[in-house]
Amino acid sequence: MSWTKETRGRLAALAVCLLLPLGAAGCGTAHGGTGIGAGAGASAGAAGADSPSPVGKVLDDTDDSGRHLREVGGKDAPEVGVEVTPDSADGWDVRLTFRHFRVSAPGARNTAVTGRGPACLFVDGHRIARLYAPRYRLPGRLVPHGTHHVTARLYADDGTVWAVHGKPVQSTADITVSDTRPPGPTPAGAGRPADG
Repeated sequence: MSWTKETRGRLAALAVCLLLPLGAAGCGTAHGGTGIGAGAGASAGAAGADSPSPVGKVLDDTDDSGRHLREVGGKDAPEVGVEVTPDSADGWDVRLTFRHFRVSAPGARNTAVTGRGPACLFVDGHRIARLYAPRYRLPGRLVPHGTHHVTARLYADDGTVWAVHGKPVQSTADITVSDTRPPGPTPAGAGRPADG
């Protein structure tokens, strides 16, 4: 067999046809996302094709940030608890407790693994941080005077949200911030009625 441009072209096309399915099996999501910060995530039909051993079932439903839910059930479903306490430096100490869940290391492979992934922290529905540890210091500037909802939600490493009975696996703690600063001097003219 002589090696001509035409033969090399055919061999290259054959190699692409053989390797393309292998490369697709290693992708984390059907849309090529790279985790929680990426696109919408895997579709329900693509879940089995993306992982050699599918974990749970990817639903068409999404959470409020557009991430597809990954339904798991049974007694081994992941759980999270959140506790928020004031710290000594005008902030808040957030502590997460997990059951049937381990936090992945940063840069983990973009594949759903049973009971693993990052946790995301939300304040009043706005994502504040992706957590790779069970503790986080929430700066006081992010929770001004008033009542706030601090939510921890569990994700798989492929960006899908762990879910049980069609609901994201999450926990919320409510905190109320009161203005505890001592009263300062009253500015000149404050408290006097306006001249009519």
